[in-house]
Amino acid sequence: MRFLDTNILLYAISTAPAEAVKHERALALLEADDWVLSVQVLQEFYVQATRATKPDRIQHEQAAALIEAWLRFRVQEITVPILQAALQARMRFQLSYWDAAIIEAARAAECRQVYSEDLSAGRDYAGVRAINPFL
Repeated sequence: MRFLDTNILLYAISTAPAEAVKHERALALLEADDWVLSVQVLQEFYVQATRATKPDRIQHEQAAALIEAWLRFRVQEITVPILQAALQARMRFQLSYWDAAIIEAARAAECRQVYSEDLSAGRDYAGVRAINPFL
């Protein structure tokens, strides 16, 4: 199983010409069925995709429908133990809390890879490796 970060989902809906290559790559990634998401990833997607200041924002109904479709993937709940592990990982790896929570949700779901543009590509976070699919 592989873990998918929010930025992949956002590129999948992007209509920005400058992001066309990333858009196509994100769509191709979403064709696989071995992804794990977390509740945090789905929440972040909704907030960013519908943000009033986003030039190509989508409406609530579209975002909700996409989230419903992505529930075909395994979704890791955010639990108190994940929160506690993320707080420790934040300090250990010098990450933002949100990135640490992604790493720890992936670990809880037994994923060894996190596909993300935001983490250091190739870095191993104690058994969870970051992969930037856009490089």
